[in-house]
Amino acid sequence: QLQLVESGGGLVQPGGSLTLSCAAAEGALEDYHIAWFRRAPGKEREAVLCITDSSSSIDYADSIKGRFTISRDNAKNTVYLQMSGLKPEDTATYYCAARPYYCSNFVGDMKIWGKGTLVTVSS
Repeated sequence: QLQLVESGGGLVQPGGSLTLSCAAAEGALEDYHIAWFRRAPGKEREAVLCITDSSSSIDYADSIKGRFTISRDNAKNTVYLQMSGLKPEDTATYYCAARPYYCSNFVGDMKIWGKGTLVTVSS
């Protein structure tokens, strides 16, 4: 059974950069489509980006276009979320989630979730 662990969150100043990692603690990521979601304080969880098993990426949030990218390294069993130009409104707990067959931006479609990593953008 696949188990996901996020890391890399922390405090960053506006305009800064951060890279989050989603690693498989158990199982292999290579057959899964992996999405990053985030939940800001007081808001619903929203999809950010997804990467297919063949490394195509799909943007789900207009607010992150041109600033966030997703990538994967199957040899390291890890998916990354590279974030730049960070804004205070990017402050959220970031979750990675996995599902087979296709990417999805619906929380209910995702089969396996990590526990999240907190990103705080503040001066």
